[in-house]
Amino acid sequence: MATPSANIPLSGLARRLVQDSLLTDTDAQEANDQALKQKIPFVTYLVQNDILKSPEIAASASHEFGVPVFDITAMDPESMATSLVDEKLVRRHHALPLYKRGNRLFVAVADPTNLQALDEIKFHVGTNTEAVLVEEDKLANAIEKAMDAQDSSMSDLTDADLDDLDITSDEDDAGSDVKDAEIDDTPVVRFVNKVLLDAINKGASDIHFEPYEKTYRVRFRQDGVLKEIATPPSNLAPKMAARIKVLSRLDISERRVPQDGRMKMTLSKNRAIDFRVSTCPTLFGEKIVMRILDPSSAKMGIDALGYEPEQKELYMDALHKPYGMILVTGPTGSGKTVSLYTGLNILNTEDRNISTAEDPAEINLPGVNQVNVNPKVGLTFSSALKAFLRQDPDIIMVGEIRDIETAEIAIKAAQTGHMVLSTLHTNDAPQTLSRMVNMGVAPFNIASAVTLIIAQRLARRLCSKCKQPVDIPKEALLEEGFKEEEISKLKLFGPVGCDQCTEGYKGRVGIYQVMPISEEMGRIIMAEGNAMDLADQAQKEGIPDLRQSGLKKVKDGFTSLEEINRVTKE
Repeated sequence: MATPSANIPLSGLARRLVQDSLLTDTDAQEANDQALKQKIPFVTYLVQNDILKSPEIAASASHEFGVPVFDITAMDPESMATSLVDEKLVRRHHALPLYKRGNRLFVAVADPTNLQALDEIKFHVGTNTEAVLVEEDKLANAIEKAMDAQDSSMSDLTDADLDDLDITSDEDDAGSDVKDAEIDDTPVVRFVNKVLLDAINKGASDIHFEPYEKTYRVRFRQDGVLKEIATPPSNLAPKMAARIKVLSRLDISERRVPQDGRMKMTLSKNRAIDFRVSTCPTLFGEKIVMRILDPSSAKMGIDALGYEPEQKELYMDALHKPYGMILVTGPTGSGKTVSLYTGLNILNTEDRNISTAEDPAEINLPGVNQVNVNPKVGLTFSSALKAFLRQDPDIIMVGEIRDIETAEIAIKAAQTGHMVLSTLHTNDAPQTLSRMVNMGVAPFNIASAVTLIIAQRLARRLCSKCKQPVDIPKEALLEEGFKEEEISKLKLFGPVGCDQCTEGYKGRVGIYQVMPISEEMGRIIMAEGNAMDLADQAQKEGIPDLRQSGLKKVKDGFTSLEEINRVTKE
């Protein structure tokens, strides 16, 4: 059990916030304790948990220490002195080097009393440091932009660069003989490299290489929708398949059975993209699908996922419970993995032992023990779970609960003091509980172990540059589920399309049903109630379903009614 830090005196900034009546002494002490426990700066904790706004904190700090607030958005990220300090140091201390003058390095911080950050940067760089006060939220954005600016801009790559991209297998012995076996066909090499780069630039999640009798097609899945992007000559199909298989360390001579592999594209010293590769023999050659795995998606933070404030609070509360099971449900491609990884990232601290069993592990998380299940050698989800329980775990993540044995071990782990996170393929939160009963899990165990269920979908986000208001008849809005009293105030938007987006959409936003298991729901489960009974109870408790959450996103102008109908239609 962590030692309480109630005796640790409040810092000058925390004391100032209390004096300015922005925080009570108790709240300030609690925030200070939690920030120390989570190993994040005090100001970061206040802003992340919506306790105070960045401008309020900056104004108090400015008054207390007699320094002006610097507008960091006016600085070009590429001109900052970020190369002088390691990225890990910047992120750990939430402190960003701005510029150097003589023997002084000016460092942007949200809390000028963060002397540990300034001293560590001073030791690392070998120059004196001076704090520059910046609002917390602007500092967080500036850190992300500055780190991105350090990476090579992919759009600046020339034709010559396409030949020299560092693409290797993701296996342990990668790089030893891949180059020796490469397909000696420069146009094919360049074409494959260009397709991979274009996919990353456009934010695609998957690339499809598809051979047909007289044509060959390459498609990207952008924002959840497949789009054709190239039709190279069909006679190149075998060469392209061979090129990709070589990079993924697959058997190029075997074309009769499916194969799975991975490869990595190194874009700069700070950024690498992984690809999960799957081949499947078809009538006219091998179809290859590549899933793009960008590790940065796991570090977006919970605020970027699209949870409503009350939904985020329910998820955070469940994550910080000492034990229990959190289930994330939805169809393939609905963002379940990113939701789970975001939760793991929040929990990933030095004092916790985290283990995951996945099929396969999509994103590498330093500090988390990740296991790829392999049924061929007997390493199943259930056997991995049994092994985890003998290794002093605090948090366990199971990629998917597929059978009764895995479900029962996961339930027992949740009941015996462990936090368990997993996924199921169901349409909404209430159906998840019915599915577990149908699998054979005892209702009592479900009621006592499951603490939260999140059902989710991903909808395309309207482009902020070109979206325009749309006029929809009142009768149609009522039929879609809007309430009569809110229709007069509604301002809905629809897609247009411009050079900044794809058919009026750019990016995606999550739609969630976040359902904590209340005592009454527990009684319904133990009485063997069905999904409809649970859905009715959720409505009584004020928990919006996926459709209602989707309509809220439409009202807020994030997406269109057509898009919500596409992803939430029954």
